Amino acid sequence: MKKNVLIIGAGGVAQVVAHKCAQNNDVLGDLHIASRTVSKCQAIIASVHEKGAMKVPGVFAAHAVDAMDSAAVAALIRQTRTGIVINVGSAFVNMPVLEACIETGVAYMDTAIHEDPKKICETPPWYGNYEWQRRDRCAAAGVTAILGVGFDPGVVNAYARLAADAYVENIESIDIVDINAGSHGRWFSTNFDPEINFREFTGTVWSWQNGAWQANRMFEVGQEFDLPVVGRQKAYMTGHDEVHSLSATYPQADVRFWMGFSDHYINVFTVLKNLGLLSEKPVTTAEGQEVVPLKVVKAVLPDPSSLAPDYTGKTCIGDIVKGTTNGEPVEVFIYNVADHAEAYAEVGSQGISYTAGVPPVAAAILVANGTWDVKKMVNVEELDPRPFLGLLNRMGLPSRIRDADGDRALEF
Repeated sequence: MKKNVLIIGAGGVAQVVAHKCAQNNDVLGDLHIASRTVSKCQAIIASVHEKGAMKVPGVFAAHAVDAMDSAAVAALIRQTRTGIVINVGSAFVNMPVLEACIETGVAYMDTAIHEDPKKICETPPWYGNYEWQRRDRCAAAGVTAILGVGFDPGVVNAYARLAADAYVENIESIDIVDINAGSHGRWFSTNFDPEINFREFTGTVWSWQNGAWQANRMFEVGQEFDLPVVGRQKAYMTGHDEVHSLSATYPQADVRFWMGFSDHYINVFTVLKNLGLLSEKPVTTAEGQEVVPLKVVKAVLPDPSSLAPDYTGKTCIGDIVKGTTNGEPVEVFIYNVADHAEAYAEVGSQGISYTAGVPPVAAAILVANGTWDVKKMVNVEELDPRPFLGLLNRMGLPSRIRDADGDRALEF
């Protein structure tokens, strides 16, 4: 049984991970959190104690580390006797942290695909550019590495696997729909790291259709969805991590990702992009200072973690899976609805961070007790989804299904 967790990162998602680890520290053991700014880690630990989140008395310590430095991360892993690393830092640090886990032989998980800060929207499949190149090394070292185990990617991958296992014999399409029907009250903000958020939307929109990669422009393809709780919502086909693993697992199916955007968001995004302010390439000012426009935009926007106290409304995220069973057409929508205010009351974070932060802790519990300790690199759809979704039901992210038999809770 693996014990002792090291959380990498100190943003809004890390806040949720910390609280949920504390609520399950009887299973997970000693807890540690590290980032470049140790005061942020200390503030998160303070919030855990303010909420009385520790299930049993135990260690929860803060550390300073440069997660881009594999050797430093490896040294911290050894120092803390960590068995499981939950990486919720910037997507730029994934490979250095994974390398440290391979070196030390501990379990690794993240919630988003690795990115090179100098590149945007690389050639698909994205996992093939970095993560999957380390599959053999993980297997040789007996390292469990669970990729993209947030909500999307993560839970939505488990929903696809559940649909394939239990509801749709021959899958023809998987449409992942992500709607945030909440309001944060700011004139404009992103719900997570602005740099990562904008990079996601400035490149080519890749989808897997008719057995091949299809390229579109951002906001080129839109569609309205009628969803539980949040109602009719306009969403746009967007490039996203899970398309790149699900298309490999279910190559016969069309795999698309759809995200909801308000007209206001699209207008602001378009102006910023057309002005060159979303570029990752450095420019030199008249005063001779070199700056990266995208980093300047990030610096002037609200910190996503600051949105939580005022956030209201709900999210709805799930998979519409179509195909045939016994030769007859079938369609299921497996989904979760989360509430921003409820998330803040429990862990001090808004709903977007909550949906991303609870799943890796559920995965850590399954690694700790051996259920998901597979000693190789996997994407979530390669694992049995039932114990994972069952844990999430009890940890604050219950799953539901809407199909020909109605709309009901899923029990595991």
